[in-house]
Amino acid sequence: MVQAVDVTSFVTTSKASYQAFKTATLLKTLTVNALIMGEVGVGKKSLASFILPDASTVDASNYDELLATLESCNEIIITNIENSPNIKRLIETIKINNIRVIATSKQSFSNEFTDDIFSVKFDIPPLSEREEDLKELVGMFEIEAAELFGGNQVLDLTHFSPDLKKNAKSLKRQVMINYLLQGVKDNELMEIIENYLYEKLGSNSDYRNFLYLYEVPLIKAGLSRFKSQLQLSDKLGLNRNTLRKKIADNKQYLQGK
Repeated sequence: MVQAVDVTSFVTTSKASYQAFKTATLLKTLTVNALIMGEVGVGKKSLASFILPDASTVDASNYDELLATLESCNEIIITNIENSPNIKRLIETIKINNIRVIATSKQSFSNEFTDDIFSVKFDIPPLSEREEDLKELVGMFEIEAAELFGGNQVLDLTHFSPDLKKNAKSLKRQVMINYLLQGVKDNELMEIIENYLYEKLGSNSDYRNFLYLYEVPLIKAGLSRFKSQLQLSDKLGLNRNTLRKKIADNKQYLQGK
C-alpha cells in the first residue's frame, strides 16, 4: 500500500524508506541523539524535522550561527554536519549544554568525535535503489505541478528518464519542467529561447555558438524516435556524414546517443 508521511512528505513505499521511517518514529519517542546519513535529496532533513518538529535547523557550515543557537536551545537539527570547520568544539558544546541533536550528513560519514555522541546512526538509500518510492514521488510531483500551473493534463512518461543526480530534488525539478513544457506551444517555446538568449548575445559568432540549442534537441528526439542515424539522416534530409559531424560537434550534449 502506498504510504506518505504528511508532515514531511517522506515517501515510505519501499522497504528501505519504510525502515528509515520506523527508526525515525522510534527516535521521536526517545531522547537520544541520532545521525541520518545519505545523498542529497533522499529525505534526511524531512525525517529530522519529523523527529524534532519544533527544533531550529542550522547548517553546520554556518558555524557562528550554530554556536549561538546552541547557547539558547535544548534541541536542534544540524544539517551537513561533515561541513563543520571544528567538529570537536561543536560536539563539546553540545555535551556541555546537554542538547538533543538530530544531525544529517553525507553517506557513511564517520568521525571520532561524532561517533561518541550519536547513539543511533542510519542511512537513507538513494532513489536509484528505491524504485517504489521513485514512482510515488513522480506522481506526487505531477499533482503538485498541476496545482502550481493550473493544468489537468497527465504527464507523459513514455520517454521519461528520471534525473536522479540529486535524488528527489533533481527529480522534482525535472517533473516540473516536463509538465510545464508538455503543453507548450511553438510561440511559447520560442519566447523561452528568446528570453534565454537576450542577455547572452553579443559576439560576432553567436549564430554558430547557439546553433546547438536547435540541433541537439532535434538530434536527440530523432535518435530516440527513429533509433538509427541512417533513418534520422533520411528524415531530416541530411547527408549521413553531415549528421555524423553534427553529432560529433555536439558530443558533450549527446552522451550515449
